[in-house]
Amino acid sequence: MTDAIIRAVNVDKIYRSTATPVHALKSVSLEVVRGEMVAVMGPSGCGKTTLLNCLSGLDSIDRGEVLIDGELLGGLSDDELSDYRARRMGFVFQTFNLLPVLSAVENVELPLLLAGVPTGRARTGATERLALVGLADRLDHTPAELSVGQRQRVAIARSLANDPAIVWADEPTGNLDSENEREVMDLLTRLNRDRGQTFVIVTHSEVVGARAHRVIRMRDGVIEDHGSSGD
Repeated sequence: MTDAIIRAVNVDKIYRSTATPVHALKSVSLEVVRGEMVAVMGPSGCGKTTLLNCLSGLDSIDRGEVLIDGELLGGLSDDELSDYRARRMGFVFQTFNLLPVLSAVENVELPLLLAGVPTGRARTGATERLALVGLADRLDHTPAELSVGQRQRVAIARSLANDPAIVWADEPTGNLDSENEREVMDLLTRLNRDRGQTFVIVTHSEVVGARAHRVIRMRDGVIEDHGSSGD
């Protein structure tokens, strides 16, 4: 592959918090091209979420290398890594992780404020992101006042707040019915196409997998199939 924005080489991850160590990733190597939408699929416990966490720097690795846009994550301190994620990455989770006491626009502007963006600019950026996901008329609504699908749209808008090069999504449609799943995937596909952002999506859903450029299939901590564009 050329122009790989994500590159993993012989990555091992072992969890030692229990009596029996769990070898969650075993010599995993992969590349994701800039602008690709990749789905990571496989049975529960196969290492999908661990792979996402290790590639994004949310979790450390025991062996190997992870490079994001040529930057070796293992060479960064914890503070540098946190700053890098805040500037270059966005995250979407199954459970939305929205703060219930904040409005939609406040939830989206929070990462910008934490990154030191001035208040006015943060509010403008958050408003623009919510308009991008079709929620321009829901700025002042709290999560409890939004439907499940709308909450996920707020979470997606928040993931886009810092214009990230990569968006990592862990089961982004896992709590949605089929109609909302389709709408969220329509949105992610449009964002990928129009904005050129790279998406790595962990999912159990074949519907989600079918919308990706490529499906990476895992089992027992290894990649069984790297897929190919156009699958």
